[in-house]
Amino acid sequence: MPPETAPATLNKNLVILHFTVFIWGFTGILGKLISVSAVHLVWYRVLIASLSLFFYFRFNRTEFKVSKATFFKLIFTGALVGAHWILFFLSIKLSTVSVALVCFSSLTLFTAILEPLINKKRISGLEIISGLLIILGIFVIFKFETQYTKGIIAGLVCAVCASLFSIINARQVRHYQAPVIAFYELSGAFVWISIYLLFTNGFGQSMALSRSDFGYLFLLGTVCTSLAYVAGVSVMRELSPFRVALITNLEPVYGIIMSFLFFGDMNKMTTGFWVGAVIILSTIFLFPVAQKQLTRRKK
Repeated sequence: MPPETAPATLNKNLVILHFTVFIWGFTGILGKLISVSAVHLVWYRVLIASLSLFFYFRFNRTEFKVSKATFFKLIFTGALVGAHWILFFLSIKLSTVSVALVCFSSLTLFTAILEPLINKKRISGLEIISGLLIILGIFVIFKFETQYTKGIIAGLVCAVCASLFSIINARQVRHYQAPVIAFYELSGAFVWISIYLLFTNGFGQSMALSRSDFGYLFLLGTVCTSLAYVAGVSVMRELSPFRVALITNLEPVYGIIMSFLFFGDMNKMTTGFWVGAVIILSTIFLFPVAQKQLTRRKK
């Protein structure tokens, strides 16, 4: 990539990522509106997303074959994707949209620790400090929102899964197009969740959908999953997993605002929740400023 085009490409990817995160923020609203359980919700979601990508490939006559080794790697990564979404929607159903989204912000800390370990890089002190501040915010929320303990735990484990598959995708996107990666990972998520439902007798009357569920699931599976997932993976060609994780933490901003507009969730939150949320969101916004200052000092 020529040096003069780098800033323009970077800005384009940042705009795409911010738009994608805004769409992801809306998934929490849909998760609250859809009546079925978290596992069934995600099963429908990845089924619709996988089919929409398959028809996209067929319509555009796009080649989407990969090597056998890559196929199995992406299918197994799909297990992390599926677990991440199940835990996210479970967190929402066990607490509120706002609590689930704020807990998901721990993604930054987990990525700051896991990415250097997996890619054998030096751990950034600034990234660790940022991650610890986010954990402090979560601790404050945990202390005051004890009625949502299970939802908070589900949200934190959800963030670990998201961190792992983001790091994996940052490698895969160097070799394959984002839609191809998304198709196999979402298909993998569908396979693993289907196996789980099969062994737990999960296929049955409990999967029945209400009339409104159909529209919400179609929107969730197409726009909020296949389209947004492809966009989220594609920007990793230019942005680091930590940068992606940091911007993804703006999801609570969009999600909490939409949650208030749709459900009035803000009325349920204690002062402790808002103190923790401010710590988390301030860290997200101030990190790029601190990073820029450190870069200038090194020069």
